[in-house]
Amino acid sequence: MLLIPAIDLKDGHCVRLKQGDMEQATVFSEDPAEMALHWLKQGARRLHLVDLNGAFAGKPKNEAAVKSILKVVAAFAEENGVEEIPVQLGGGIRDLDTIERYLDDGLSYIIIGTAAVKNPGFLHDACSAFPGQIIVGLDAKDGKVATDGWSKLSGHEVIDLARKFEGYGCESIVYTDIGRDGMMGGVNIEATVRLAQAVSIPIIASGGVHNIGDVEALCRVEDEGIEAVICGRSIYEGTLDLRSGQDRADELTQALEAERDAGGK
Repeated sequence: MLLIPAIDLKDGHCVRLKQGDMEQATVFSEDPAEMALHWLKQGARRLHLVDLNGAFAGKPKNEAAVKSILKVVAAFAEENGVEEIPVQLGGGIRDLDTIERYLDDGLSYIIIGTAAVKNPGFLHDACSAFPGQIIVGLDAKDGKVATDGWSKLSGHEVIDLARKFEGYGCESIVYTDIGRDGMMGGVNIEATVRLAQAVSIPIIASGGVHNIGDVEALCRVEDEGIEAVICGRSIYEGTLDLRSGQDRADELTQALEAERDAGGK
């Protein structure tokens, strides 16, 4: 189980929102690249970036901040002899040219959310043009997918869309429970497991992580196909320590694997 720190970008700053509300933004850093370095030093093995302004505008708005983060990540990886530290980005990505530009800049994965729901043909083209590098972001409330920075609720069921997009060849799915995002009320384990069981591609859980208990709960259902969890407000406010959380996740994963191996003999 991988713990992925989130760096949400708004007006060039690192912020966290509550339930996707841009009016409820808490600024945690004026320097997103410095924040990225902080999480790397805390043992992060992957980073999750969101262009919040871009999500609402429908086009990239924080490219300068993204580039500065990528430079820091590349330098850190080189200094520490790490081959690659993947960085994924979502928010306002609506065309293939933008995807190509971002990947050329050094991003490992592009997350397509609203555009996937509104224009499935674009997602299909993106998966074909950039195999293994496209992640679908499905943000839902009460099982229904939301779009446009969570401002609009569609009539689409999460599982129906997930199965459809899996057939397009997307790498994985980031599943966010909007009602829990930024509220630190606990991950919606039941809904996340239900989605993971419905598809064969990996699920990245998001929304509601509060403490080590949430990490442990996710580790117990990792076998269902949940490979990672995105951590936001919890690691910024200190209810979850990233390094010790990842250590605990590694420990539990190893213990569960040993248990399975012993049971199979």
